[in-house]
Parts: sequence; C-alpha cells; structure tokens
Amino acid sequence: MPLPWPRSRSLRARLTFIAVAAAALVLIPVAIAADVGIRHAVAVRIWSDGLDTASKVAAEIRNGQVPKTIPTTGNDINLIMVGGPKGVIATSADARGLPPLTSLRPASDTETTQTTTCGLPGRDCVYLTAVRVSDAPDSPVVYAGRTAPKILDSRLPELELAALILVLGGGAGWVAWNVSGRALSPVEAIRSELEEITARNPGSRVPEPPGNDEIARLARTANDALARLDRSIRQQRQFTADASHELRTPIAGIRAQLEGARLHPEDTTVAIDAALRDTNRLEAIVTDLLLLTSLGTNPDTAGEPVDLGRIVAAEVKHRSGRLPIRLQLEPDLIVNGFGPQLARVLVNLLDNAERHAATSVGVEMHRECCHLVASVVNDGETIPEEDRERIFERFYRRDTARSRRHGGTGLGLAIAREVIEAHHGTITAEDATEGARFVIRLPLAPHDPQPERPHGAAHGSPHGRPPAAGGE
Repeated sequence: MPLPWPRSRSLRARLTFIAVAAAALVLIPVAIAADVGIRHAVAVRIWSDGLDTASKVAAEIRNGQVPKTIPTTGNDINLIMVGGPKGVIATSADARGLPPLTSLRPASDTETTQTTTCGLPGRDCVYLTAVRVSDAPDSPVVYAGRTAPKILDSRLPELELAALILVLGGGAGWVAWNVSGRALSPVEAIRSELEEITARNPGSRVPEPPGNDEIARLARTANDALARLDRSIRQQRQFTADASHELRTPIAGIRAQLEGARLHPEDTTVAIDAALRDTNRLEAIVTDLLLLTSLGTNPDTAGEPVDLGRIVAAEVKHRSGRLPIRLQLEPDLIVNGFGPQLARVLVNLLDNAERHAATSVGVEMHRECCHLVASVVNDGETIPEEDRERIFERFYRRDTARSRRHGGTGLGLAIAREVIEAHHGTITAEDATEGARFVIRLPLAPHDPQPERPHGAAHGSPHGRPPAAGGE
C-alpha cells in the first residue's frame, strides 16, 4: 500500500508524520477506553450508593418506621421515593412534589434493579436503584438515586481528552522532528559534500560521524568508494597520458621515415622497413589497449575447463627462440576460465622472460592444495623489491630502451595481472636465487581432470598457439 505522502517530502517529515500517526493510533483508543471506563465507574458508584440508601430505607419500613420525609445520608443520593400499590408513600425533601420516578418494579425474585430515567420534567436523567421491601406482590418499592453529574451528562470529558490527544500528539511530533533532525544531520552533511565532488575535485571526502552506527558505516563506505574513484580517476589520467606518449612515439617515427623517404628517394626501402617496424609496434600497443578495455566484461559464470600445462607445452613447442626453456609440469592441472586470456598471460610471461634472460628460462607448474601454482623464471637481472609491484603498472618499464628494442609495449604484465585477478587468482614477482621469478596462483577446477589430448592441442587457440602478445 503506498504511503499517503508525496515522494518529494523529506525523510524527516515522513518520520514526524509516522510518529504523530503512531501517537494518534495509541492515544485515541486509550482516550475512548478511558471515557467509557470513567462513565461506567461513575454510574456504578451512583447505583451502589443508591442501593445502600434504598436498602436502609427498606429495612426501616420493615421495622415499621416510615417517616413522611425520608432523610438523606450525605452520599449525594437526594432523590428517595417509596411507592406502593396506591401511589407514593413517602419521599425525600428533594423528591417532594415529583411524579413517580419510574414505573419499573423489581421482580419478586430479584429484589433490586438499576435503571436510568430521563422522563422527569425540568430535570436531567436520573440514575435510580429500586429495592423491594418484601416478597409480597404488593410490596412497597424504595427508589433511591440522583440526577446525572456533569461528567455523565455533557461532552466535556470528550473535549478534554481530545485536547489531551492533540497536545500529546503534537509533543510526539515535535520530539520526532527534533530527534530525526539530529539523527539525519550527518546524512545532510554527507549529501552536501557529495554534491560538491566533481571529476575535477575527486579528492574530497564526506565527514565521518563518531561511533559505529548505520550512518557512520555509510560515511566510511562512501569515503572508501570515493577513494577508489579518486584512485581510478588518477590512474585513468595517468594511463591516458602514458598511452598518448607511447602512441606518439611510433607515429612520430613513421612520420619521420616518410618525410625522409620523400626527401631522399634513394632511401625509400630503408624508410619503409623502419616505418613498418613502427607500425607493428603501434598495432601491438593498440591491440593491448583494446584487450585491457575488454578485460572483466565476461561474467563469472562463463568460462571452460583449461589445462594450462598443455597451453605452455604447446607454446614452447612452437617457439624458436634463442634460449632453451626448461619445463617441469604436473599433469592434469585444470582451471576454470577463458582459454585465450590465460594463454595470453603465459605468452606475455614467456616473452618477458626471454627478453630479460641471460642463458635460460624455466617454467614450473604444480598443485598446491586446491590451487595451481605456476612460476616463470629467467636468469637475467633481479627485480629490486621496490619495483616488484610497479612493474605491473601500465607502461612501466625498468629498461625502456631494451623493451622497445625487443618489441615490448609496456602492457604485458599489466594485462597478465588484470586477467589473473579476473580469474580470482594472484600474480606476483617473488624472490629468486638469480634473475626474476613470476608466480601465478589460480584456484583449480572442482571436477575431474579432462581426458588426454594430443600434446600439441591447447585451450583457447584453434592451432595450438595463443595470439601474439607484447611483453613488459
């Protein structure tokens, strides 16, 4: 059921409305019950006093004492009348001259009864108690009662209770308005700060109230999200700047070669070869950039069983590099994922290892609990500890000239980390006795190994070889 207020109304107003409505839902039934209870209690008290007075008068009549004027007893029962078969026998002073108070007579088996009569001229309704003097059919009946008090004969109690409901309901609304204002003031502060944050000013943070309530946790979560957004924006800006620089370099080379060929036609062949090399490098950079933008678009439920050992074996078999590659592979190491992406990671690591190795490259894969652990080692220069995280940044090169000379785009290790993390794994640069050592950890697939395939087959490439890649 939709709430009876506009959607644009503030949460503070809604909470105040709810508090007032809740107070009304509680106070109105309580007021009605109180009014009914008070009226009933007053009527019962009058009937009880009337019963005492009438019983005393009936006892006196049974003892033969019937005064002409019946005295009152000081309990506000002032209308007393004794009626017999032939009419009124005796009355109190206030009842003198009145017609019979009521024609109601108690039954012989009840002796008493209560009633309310409103037929007396010039008087309000009268609450009466009737008591039979004896069981005889013509027994006199004593009537005792009084005129209804103001509390029973007016709407003043209802008006007073209504005023009390308005006061208490207004008080509840006032308290709710102030309490909700205090509680929501941090939210308003957070909203105001978020409104000031723009792409040009992503470093601002929202105020964090003390404590660990929902609003404090909201503020901390918002600041965490803003920190991630700030970091992402800075990385994006840095990436854009680095990509622009990396793309300008081969473009400038191509332009220079073409201008040189125009000025020196005899060197056209050399210029074309150089331009083609720069074009290949430009194409490699663009391919890697497109791959980076497409990573992470596959849903977690997608993928297929991939045997990384077979991919490595097939890749090494098809390589004609200058360095030998040592393999130590356990069989049937199956992971769930996207074959082409995982193959690209292994190719990038092998390219990087061959580019930096001195004499040899080693690849090892084994099972460690429920994870596949793969390491690619080369015996070249070691990676300083302070660079072991930076080498996974986009376009970061420890040796710029060497990387470009050997065709590296500066995106290979960044692509490797993006792919591995998208497959819920990790890739790190770790300590090695000599050279560099990269270690991949991926969760193994929770099913039996796949049947044996021909040694040259590899997941993710129809010809047993993943696509060409740029390394570090």
